Amino acid sequence: MSATIIDGKAFAATVRGKVAEHVTRLKADHGITPGLAVVLVGEDPASQVYVRSKGKMTVEVGMTSVEHKLDADTSEADLLALIADLNGDPAIHGILVQLPLPGHLNEDLVINSIDPAKDVDGFHISNVGLLGTGQKSMVPCTPLGCLMMLRDHHGSLSGLNAVVVGRSNIVGKPMAQLLLGDSCTVTIAHSRTKDIQDVTRAADIVVAAVGRPEMVTGDWIKPGATVIDVGINRTDAPEKGEGKTRLVGDCAFDSCAEVAGAITPVPGGVGPMTIACLLANTVTACCRANGLAEPEGLTA
Repeated sequence: MSATIIDGKAFAATVRGKVAEHVTRLKADHGITPGLAVVLVGEDPASQVYVRSKGKMTVEVGMTSVEHKLDADTSEADLLALIADLNGDPAIHGILVQLPLPGHLNEDLVINSIDPAKDVDGFHISNVGLLGTGQKSMVPCTPLGCLMMLRDHHGSLSGLNAVVVGRSNIVGKPMAQLLLGDSCTVTIAHSRTKDIQDVTRAADIVVAAVGRPEMVTGDWIKPGATVIDVGINRTDAPEKGEGKTRLVGDCAFDSCAEVAGAITPVPGGVGPMTIACLLANTVTACCRANGLAEPEGLTA
């Protein structure tokens, strides 16, 4: 293995430390405590674990954590009413509705009912448009975390060739916009891309966010390129016995690491950065709401 391992877990701890320092200053200098409200509808086990983790880390950095857990059969009207209340609450600076929602609820309608200034997931159509036109916005957490790690590793990204594998609204498209904002030459590759291996082999940066286990292999990677693996996939692990699974990314780690200059592992790469950037976005939203300087190094 020749690649440098980009330790997302350690990097996320650093980001949370910066958030905690800024929260301390907000409290001491302005008497303001950033507040994050998380809304969970239903009892999806993975979502419950994620929400608990978010709440725990929110409190650890000194912010106020508010959780609203609603029954799976909660009506759309009741959910929208709760969001309206949170929009109007000056103590709440960030609002996150945990996805996926039960099938009877319109996710687009719900997300777009959040005040864009409090949309710390960066999913509101207004924030999507602002990001796409290079204006100040709330940036989706996972792409923001990827950008932070790339900036830390490379310094300037200007002039680098970047390929984003995947075109989702949550990762692929905003990731491409962020890389464009840092003056990369950006290509979005997807399931219909012809000769996709040739496309990725031309890249200085490959961001894999397609949701297919170990799709990207070492022969897709240019020697010395930086590989950011966003994928989190559960696959069978026959070496561990029947019914056992293992977590893998969208990249075949071992073969890519033999060629790449730097790579994020799965787990322990991009994943920890998502919650860290959620906390960073909440502090940013708080500062903007109060007309204060935004925290350095925590925004796009």
